[in-house]
Amino acid sequence: MEFFTQHSVVIWVVALILFAAVEAVTVQLVSVWFAAGALAALIADLLGAGVTVQFVVFLAVSIICFIATRPLVKKFTASKIQSTNADRCIGETAVVVEAIDNVNAKGQVKVNGNVWTARSENDEIIAEGTKVTVLKIEGVKLIVKQERE
Repeated sequence: MEFFTQHSVVIWVVALILFAAVEAVTVQLVSVWFAAGALAALIADLLGAGVTVQFVVFLAVSIICFIATRPLVKKFTASKIQSTNADRCIGETAVVVEAIDNVNAKGQVKVNGNVWTARSENDEIIAEGTKVTVLKIEGVKLIVKQERE
């Protein structure tokens, strides 16, 4: 503890630089709060605060910065679902242009002028020329159900 007391300014400056460097390298807001805490602890040290107070200041400022910026961080890092024109296929009627056979990974349908790879909802084989309804999209495949007349 005596070592820390004698070299606390250097330790807090090194901590501040390390946390800032990690933040700069990662660009993902992983240590910016600790850099702020180290800066606050450095200031507390320069104002004559004891070692215990410096650690409390470091922890308190780091936690407060984390809590205060969390909603902002979540807003900017949240993945946004991008709507595509492919969504328009859902609920549409399509025509099977290659027999759908899930077991053999075959099948294509034509919907809205585009040909898509297709799989049946319940693993049934659907013959070419059959009308189907598009239920959902999984990756680049349409999941379809045979229309009953």
